[in-house]
Amino acid sequence: MTQKNPQARALRIAIAQINPTVGDVAQNLAKAREARAEAAREGADLVIFTELFISGYPPEDLVLKPAFLKACLQAVEALAADTADGGPGVVMGFPRQGERGRHNSIAVLDEGRVLAVRDKVDLPNYGEFDEKRVFVAGEMPGPVNFRGIRLGIPICEDIWGDLGVCETLAESGAEILLSPNGSPYYRGKVDVRHQVVLKQVIETGLPMIYANQLGGQDELVFDGASFGFNADRTLAFQMSQFEAAITVTDWRGGPDGWRCTNGPMARLPEKEEADYRACVLGFRDYVNKNGFKSVVLGLSGGIDSAVCAAIAVDALGEERVRCVMLPYRYTSDESLKDAADCAKALGTRYDIVPIAEPVEGFLSSLAELFEGTDEGITEENLQSRTRGTILMAISNKFGSMVVTTGNKSEMSVGYATLYGDMNGGFNPIKDLYKMQVYAIADWRNKHMPPNVLGPTGIVIPQNMIAKAPSAELRPNQTDQDSLPPYPVLDDILECLVEQEMSVEEIVGRGHDLATVHRVEHLLYLAEYKRRQSAPGVKITKKNFGRDRRYPITNRFRDR
Repeated sequence: MTQKNPQARALRIAIAQINPTVGDVAQNLAKAREARAEAAREGADLVIFTELFISGYPPEDLVLKPAFLKACLQAVEALAADTADGGPGVVMGFPRQGERGRHNSIAVLDEGRVLAVRDKVDLPNYGEFDEKRVFVAGEMPGPVNFRGIRLGIPICEDIWGDLGVCETLAESGAEILLSPNGSPYYRGKVDVRHQVVLKQVIETGLPMIYANQLGGQDELVFDGASFGFNADRTLAFQMSQFEAAITVTDWRGGPDGWRCTNGPMARLPEKEEADYRACVLGFRDYVNKNGFKSVVLGLSGGIDSAVCAAIAVDALGEERVRCVMLPYRYTSDESLKDAADCAKALGTRYDIVPIAEPVEGFLSSLAELFEGTDEGITEENLQSRTRGTILMAISNKFGSMVVTTGNKSEMSVGYATLYGDMNGGFNPIKDLYKMQVYAIADWRNKHMPPNVLGPTGIVIPQNMIAKAPSAELRPNQTDQDSLPPYPVLDDILECLVEQEMSVEEIVGRGHDLATVHRVEHLLYLAEYKRRQSAPGVKITKKNFGRDRRYPITNRFRDR
């Protein structure tokens, strides 16, 4: 390698698209060392890690702890010492305590020392981001001289916002822009990232590498899909989505600047595949990073629980998933068969625990109090709460995390029972509307995702997809008895939640005014339930929780 010669105009850059764990500084350092060693074997000169890699991203209020910041700094200094071996230099993201406060920073490491530190200038404070709460903005950065090559290193939002960070770097002599990112997934996000980078490439006339984190962190999924653009606006390379990789790219400098001469062009999944794989990755990391050995879920014979079971098996393997059918007098023979067929197709353990005795016990205990009243939603909810109690008992006895299985359509309008079917530790389909659940079920039956542990072929019985959805809490019940048809409901909800459209605008799309008013009312009314719901994978641009924070006490209606 000759890159330490200032006259050399070639650079081999490795992008470490790997999966850190928030707070596990020692393990993140170990992963960084392994990645650097792999990059060294490939002859890399520089390894780029993602935003706040050493701490995991987002660390949230962990950065308020001085002991945590000290541990992160010690890890960065240890990695810096490793670079005395003459191998690749490192761009490493970490949180640091500065004179003016805490910073979201990167350190450039080479020759056994910290060559330079740069701080994030533009702190995002929207959607899932809340960085202004824990960090202070850095000063406008200048390039870093790495082995005679001037690198501009804008950190994530520095390329997304309008503060002119990239232009400042270009004007002060940067030759290549390297951007460490922690950009969470939502549907269509890769195209958005490409447009963001292209805008900066056009404005600066410089090539850019976009290194993005991989892995699940609570509700967020970081999907990787790192890439680069040449200065002439052509795609320089594209890494895979939802897969860990350490990819080496070759760059050569000439009279017209730097250009990538060698890099991968990975296939990116289409929307149903991307959504499904995001659910699997987010679910797997939540279960594994929190130390659960297994999971349990109620398999009702309906589409939602079947999709959750498929995601669980694909993420963890059949031996770590337990499915339980909890039938009552209203459970149909069709549902019993569908649930059994689904568990068999997935290869999971399948238990049947009838709930008639405990439900009747509750009703008997309450008979005197309820005397003279009509049966209704209270008695229906007792069935759901009995099921929830039994699943939690199995969880307590065997240490298995309960998987919650409600979709976004149901959570939007409160079609779920607190302390019943809402029980559980995590919900992989929480941010998928009902029709999207059907779409990924159909996709999974026709495709085998890469890097999963589940079986090939049809894993969700076709009858589950074809039949009318029902909670089966009373005779001949269907969801459409209480709700508009799901295609109608989902469109109204997407207008209200994702797009914040007015009732007038939604009616203008062809929806009935009374129906829109009712759905809006149910949406606001169910806020208290959503505040108590399990976390789940973010799939849409605006999920409940991080992205949408409405008051529980709220009398506004768009009339």
